[in-house]
Amino acid sequence: MSRTPADLSSFTSEALGRVRARGPLVHCITNSVVVNFTANALLAAGAAPAMVDIPDEAGPFAAVADGLLVNLGTPTAEQRAAMVEAAEAANAAGTPWVLDPVAVGSLPVRTALAEQLRDLGPTVVRGNASEIIAVSGSGGGGRGVDATDDVEGAVESARALAVRTGGVVAVSGAVDVVTDGERLVRIANGDPLLTRITGGGCALGALMAAFAAVDDDRLATTVAAVTVYTVAAELAAKQSAGPGTFGPAFLDALASIDAADLDARARLS
Repeated sequence: MSRTPADLSSFTSEALGRVRARGPLVHCITNSVVVNFTANALLAAGAAPAMVDIPDEAGPFAAVADGLLVNLGTPTAEQRAAMVEAAEAANAAGTPWVLDPVAVGSLPVRTALAEQLRDLGPTVVRGNASEIIAVSGSGGGGRGVDATDDVEGAVESARALAVRTGGVVAVSGAVDVVTDGERLVRIANGDPLLTRITGGGCALGALMAAFAAVDDDRLATTVAAVTVYTVAAELAAKQSAGPGTFGPAFLDALASIDAADLDARARLS
C-alpha cells in the first residue's frame, strides 16, 4: 500500500481514533528511568500500559498483548533475558513489537543485545541517528543516549536496516524520518523541550507499539504515532515555561489532541 503525505496525514487522525476506541494493551520492557512517564504517556493517548519485565512472564504476556516495546536503556541481566523471551513470543503470536536500541554502539552489553534482537525482526526500530547507524552495523554510536550524527546522515542506514529486518525504521531528530526501505516520510514537527525531559524519546517507542496494533500498514502507523507525539509537543510547549511545566502539559496535550490540531499542524513530506 502506498499513501501520499496527505493520505498519511488523514490516516493519522483515523489511527488516533482507533487507539482511543480500542485501548490497545502495550507490554513495555523499558528502562527504569522512564517507566512512570511511559505509562502515563500511553494512558494519556488512550492505550493501556503493562510493565512486565521478568523471565517466564514476559513471553506469555507478549503473546496476549496488542503491542510490545523493548527499550534497552537500563538492561539488567533479568531484563535482557525477558527481552529476548518477549520478542520471540511476540513473533510467534503475531504481536507487533518495537525495538529502541538506546545508547548502542559504544557500550558492549547492550550493543550485542541490540544485534540479537535486531535479527529477530522487530516490527519497528526506533532511535536517534547515531543509534540507527550503530544497530545497522555501519557506525559506532553516539555519546551515550545523545546522537552525534544528524538524521539525514542516517537515512541510508535506516533504509538498509528496514530491508534487513523486514520492518520499519524511525529516526528521531529535528525532522523525523520513517522508512520501510522503499517508502520514506519526513515529519517536521516537535519542540526542543522534548529533549529536556526524561523519557521524551523512550515513550515515543511505546506509542509506536500502540499504533502498530490498530493497522497492518506499519509505516503508516509509525508515521501516525510520530505525528501525534510531535504535534502534542508543540501544543504543550505553547503552555510551558520550561521543562518542569512541559512534562505535565505534554501529557495533557496527548489526551486532548484532535483531528483539527493534526490537520492544522502536521508537516509531512
